[in-house]
Amino acid sequence: MDKRKYGLFTAITMITGIVIGSGIFFKADNVLGYTQGNVLLGIIVFIIAAIAIVFGCLAISQLANLTDKPGGLIAYTEEFVGIGTSCAFGWFQTFLYLPTLSAVVAWVTGIYISQLSGLAYNLERTIIIGTLCLTVLFILNTLSAKLGGYFQNTAMIIKIIPLLVIAVAGLFLGNTGGQISNDVNNFSNATTNLGWVAAFAPIAFSFDGWIVATSISNEIKNSKRNLPLALTISPLVILIAYIAYFVGISDLIGPPKVLEQGDASAFTAATMLFGNIGAKIILIFVVISVLGTVNGLVLGFIRMPYSLALRNMIFASEYFKKEDDRLGGMPLHSAVMAYVLSLVWMGIHYLTQKFGMRGDVSEIAIGVSYLNYIVLYVAVMRLTKKGLIKGKGKGYLIPILASIGSLVILSGSITHPLFIYYFLICLCIILAGVLYYKENKNQIK
Repeated sequence: MDKRKYGLFTAITMITGIVIGSGIFFKADNVLGYTQGNVLLGIIVFIIAAIAIVFGCLAISQLANLTDKPGGLIAYTEEFVGIGTSCAFGWFQTFLYLPTLSAVVAWVTGIYISQLSGLAYNLERTIIIGTLCLTVLFILNTLSAKLGGYFQNTAMIIKIIPLLVIAVAGLFLGNTGGQISNDVNNFSNATTNLGWVAAFAPIAFSFDGWIVATSISNEIKNSKRNLPLALTISPLVILIAYIAYFVGISDLIGPPKVLEQGDASAFTAATMLFGNIGAKIILIFVVISVLGTVNGLVLGFIRMPYSLALRNMIFASEYFKKEDDRLGGMPLHSAVMAYVLSLVWMGIHYLTQKFGMRGDVSEIAIGVSYLNYIVLYVAVMRLTKKGLIKGKGKGYLIPILASIGSLVILSGSITHPLFIYYFLICLCIILAGVLYYKENKNQIK
């Protein structure tokens, strides 16, 4: 049975669809808060943070050129770094990074659906709605990989609409010239202290998720060509879209209003442009946009326990590596495990929000994941030294810039008041993966 289900367009829409969708809509106010409302500084921070994804994608694409084994990050680490490190990274991705990200973005869907329904914010309601959306998308992608891919393509096209509308409206109807001029004059004040560095954390959330696309590398047609192309094209599209939206929303309603409205700023801008009915339509697009992000995460996550099981890197490997012929070879047990882990982290996220903890459960995991990626960037340089990757630009400059970008992202996470506690949780899960490898290395392959 041919498992190559996805083409180049789906690979691009998966990366851009996971990344663009939730973060830019509900993190723009956080960025402005850290930059003291200075849009120009916000743009600069966006560009600096983009180094992590642009050059990270380019560096990983070098590895994607050399293998299309299932597992993406796990496969690259296993083949080019070592099996023990691969097991540790796989556990981190499966038990922390992917389920926390899936849970938080699904919760954001609940926030926007509540806004669409005209309901005041209620944590319990948003958690329930987010859990229902997560459940439906897990079922969709488990029952049919093609349906999941079609939804990803459609959502990607739809999600560009609110970004473009607000970006263009801000350009023509906003106060672009006056805003930038004012920001230039106040630039030194905004950068007097290093508080703006914390803006890298919410921007990291906005940019994150691109690595998930590598998990379906063995299901992409002509993946050694198409995945590197997707990893090269996607980050540039994302950066342009983000800056355009950030400037547009800031110019259209003004930084103070963005800070005041927070997550509702997109709805406020749409209401200003089109009235209540038009704003509802724009908000529908935003909801579909965020659902596209959740769908892309789910599409990649359901295969992660399966990828670990293929290598015997997880308990009950024989159980999780089973493919269901009725579902076109889908690893059903792997999908169920991914779903359960997402629900567990949704519950933990609820508790952190209920008791007023700053940020969300995914922020530190994202920062630590970029630290992990540096290991792969070093592998790219090592392969270049061996002559397996040609060109100093591809083999040295790109991974060095990607590593710098990763450290920049991590610097934003370090400013989180609960960083040390979240970091210890990340470290414990990584160490659990290392210990599992040491106990079972004779069976791991």
